[in-house]
Amino acid sequence: MDERAAAAAATGSPPRVALVSSSYDPYVGGVEEHVRQVARRLRDDGVDVEVWTVDRGESLGVREVDGVTVRYLSTPLPAASVGAALRFLLRLPSAWRRWADARRRFRPDLVHVHCFGPNGAYALAMHRRFGIPLIVTSHGETIADDHAVFARSALLRTALRRALTAAARVTAPSQFVIDDLRRNHGLVGGVVVPNGVEPAPSATTTGSGLGGRYLLGVGRLGRMKGFDLLIDAFARAELDRSIRLVIAGDGPERDRLRIQVARLGLTDRIELAGRLDAAAVAQAMSGALAVVVPSRVEAFGIVALEAWRSGAPLVMTNRGGAPDFMRDGIDAVLVDPEDTAALCRAIERMSADENLRMQFAAAGRERVGEFTWTRVAHAYEELYAAASDRDRGLDRRARRRA
Repeated sequence: MDERAAAAAATGSPPRVALVSSSYDPYVGGVEEHVRQVARRLRDDGVDVEVWTVDRGESLGVREVDGVTVRYLSTPLPAASVGAALRFLLRLPSAWRRWADARRRFRPDLVHVHCFGPNGAYALAMHRRFGIPLIVTSHGETIADDHAVFARSALLRTALRRALTAAARVTAPSQFVIDDLRRNHGLVGGVVVPNGVEPAPSATTTGSGLGGRYLLGVGRLGRMKGFDLLIDAFARAELDRSIRLVIAGDGPERDRLRIQVARLGLTDRIELAGRLDAAAVAQAMSGALAVVVPSRVEAFGIVALEAWRSGAPLVMTNRGGAPDFMRDGIDAVLVDPEDTAALCRAIERMSADENLRMQFAAAGRERVGEFTWTRVAHAYEELYAAASDRDRGLDRRARRRA
């Protein structure tokens, strides 16, 4: 344990925490939202916090986002081809200098990895080189990644396994993710820290632009989010022709989904609305017959909490962490999105029964108060304190052995 960490542990003062995220602003998504909200709450609680994230080639350097310093750091990794290996060797010294410089300038007492990838490999190296305690939070990247990077990369699998062993604490948003880490990546233990949701955002002056009767899907347009499955189910469902399907979001599957809609002859009933801001999403949810989350795998699903907050009935994938915190038939309809007939029945039932929609909406509003970003931040702060106590104990034992 370095001198600063020892001093923080001895005084009981809040640790200085580097949140090491796989992605961050200006990108949007579940991990980005989680880390951004946690950073804000930690700062408000008096924790000295920075975000260190992956530089994707934009050379953003050091910025301030929501009053929090964000450092964009290069994270080259070795690859199998000779050319890629040479490029890695050329880039590594400069990248490591930037990571070491971030440590020198901020002097973190803890590094907290969110969504393990190249960022996690470098955080593990920082832990080993400087003795900084490590916390790892998985967001389902081992099971819900569109590119199946952990299936393809032995290097990342090895780095993750070593980081899980070295970490003072490991968390995930659902037991589903914890179980995967135990089963496939050698985790012992693990703590569930659910996601949170902000209070309702301020109304936008432009609105969502939606009207009429519609079902709503929201999220990144990637294969794992399953919007192609929702489109197929909507096409087969026996619904009033006045009911539309609106899918809000952007991503690599957008053109493929547009072609699918055209092939089905549903361009007049299915709208790909593009990315909406937070206020427009909330407004769109509040007017929807139901919000449908058709993910092939979903570690948790912040969009589900946003639907509850907006008073929207929820049809939710049962593939992933939802059964850990949702009650099927009470505050959500849980369904296998790859069972097209079952997904059809779910959206037909929700669309046709106003009393049912009101019951689900009321139950969701009642539950959403359990999931706040303040609670998430406080749970992490307890883990930080426990990690500091653990590291202080290890340091005492090391001194006795010396």
